[in-house]
Amino acid sequence: MTSPAPDFWICRTCAVEHDSRPAVCAVCDDERQYVPAKGQQWTTLDELVREGYRADMVELEPRLHAITTTPSAGIGQQSKLLQTPSGNLLWDPVGFVDDEIVRRVLELGDVAAVVASHPHMFGVQVEWSRRLGGAPVLVAEADLEWVARHDPVISAWSDDVEILPGVTLSQPGGHFPGSAVVHWAAGADGRGVLLTGDTIFPNPDRRSLSFMRSYPNRIPLSGAVVQRIAAHVEAFAFDRVYGNFDNAIEANAREILRRSADRHADWVNGVFDHLT
Repeated sequence: MTSPAPDFWICRTCAVEHDSRPAVCAVCDDERQYVPAKGQQWTTLDELVREGYRADMVELEPRLHAITTTPSAGIGQQSKLLQTPSGNLLWDPVGFVDDEIVRRVLELGDVAAVVASHPHMFGVQVEWSRRLGGAPVLVAEADLEWVARHDPVISAWSDDVEILPGVTLSQPGGHFPGSAVVHWAAGADGRGVLLTGDTIFPNPDRRSLSFMRSYPNRIPLSGAVVQRIAAHVEAFAFDRVYGNFDNAIEANAREILRRSADRHADWVNGVFDHLT
């Protein structure tokens, strides 16, 4: 007896959901990502469950939680669940979901929206929405072309949107034209938090930030674009930055942002060529 076809497919490399199985995942075939040497591979949620995948959630600070998968699904991002009195935000949804993690998420309140910082982080965003009762999936208008699983729950946004009181989606661009951040005014004990995905990347030294067109393929952004990104987010008050992995700048992030943007611009503009 033949098993019924799945409702959707998941790229093994980036964990982005697709309506069907094209020859290659367009997200991975782009210069910002990659198709592995072994070639394109697809999977399904049922297959991941059989392989023992599970999701877990831990608190990062009061009202902010991280969701990860074991084993790592696709790129392996760390989703953020941000709680507010008016509803919660699921940011950078991971490429796996099951009933247990949905139960834990809903124990913390209803999810008002699911949002990815950029297409690499779409994960199984529509499936998360369905499991969470139909929460809207917001996709930056500039990046709608990358959506590979279409659904009425998806709607476009642009510029700045106060998605919940004190929680603002903002679009500095860079890594993708629609690359976004979330500003959470009440985070870090009222000093402000930015959730940045790959738009602005906290480095392993915990004292600097990076800005790239491609992280795996090492393609930098221009100095002018980096200065534009920095100026854009400097409109917000924040002291802490969380990236989309286990990476963060715990304090003084606004000052570190300015220092890092200036350093990047100086390097790509040749100011430090004498050191090479």
